[in-house]
Amino acid sequence: MKYRSLLEQTYPYKTELHAHTKPCSSCSEILPADVIRNYAAIGCHSVVITNHMTPTQFVGESAYLDAEGYLADYYAAVEEGNRLGISVILGVELRFTENNNDYLIYGISPEDIEPLIRLIPAGIQEFYRTFKNQKNLIIQAHPFRKGCELAPRDSIDGIEAFNLHPGHNSRVAVAAKHARETGLLLTGGTDYHHPNHQGMCLLRTPNLLRDSYDLADAIRAQDYLLDVWGNLILPDFES
Repeated sequence: MKYRSLLEQTYPYKTELHAHTKPCSSCSEILPADVIRNYAAIGCHSVVITNHMTPTQFVGESAYLDAEGYLADYYAAVEEGNRLGISVILGVELRFTENNNDYLIYGISPEDIEPLIRLIPAGIQEFYRTFKNQKNLIIQAHPFRKGCELAPRDSIDGIEAFNLHPGHNSRVAVAAKHARETGLLLTGGTDYHHPNHQGMCLLRTPNLLRDSYDLADAIRAQDYLLDVWGNLILPDFES
């Protein structure tokens, strides 16, 4: 208990890295303001809104969203975050036309949304060559979930090893082992879609994360814990 208390004091700030809101993510059951209120209730300091960005939404004649529509949920969450004193951070969960893989993009701004939409047909390798810079991170979400395949090692910065969506088997132990053996950055998140599932996996950092660039810097620095509903995990980043 002594060491747990010390870890909590050293890493006091809690951030959700993977949350979806409706109507932008059609699979989510929760409105933006409710997402922020639910995380405020469990003492979170920051929430990353990572709504889906898929070919179905943006590519072809049946497309029904644009950049403005995509960002509407994010801005609604920001408004509630400002009211409650919670940092609302922009992220994206991006899927290309090439397969069913999903990628979490951190270290971005609203101005990046339109370029991201245009790159949906590119595929992960071309996307990484085109979009990757020193500020952002490209993290493969739940890479060992059924229907997904591992991206090439030189086209991602890390993997979401601890995806705690209760409706999917993301094979977290296999993912954690893979991150350890390859030296990839390791992250975790709730993959929040449904009521009463908030905060299943949080990032704990020594400093408050205020925006997407703070988040990317914190992950790159590898100075954080994962908090799996109160169980603290210290990732080992040595390869």
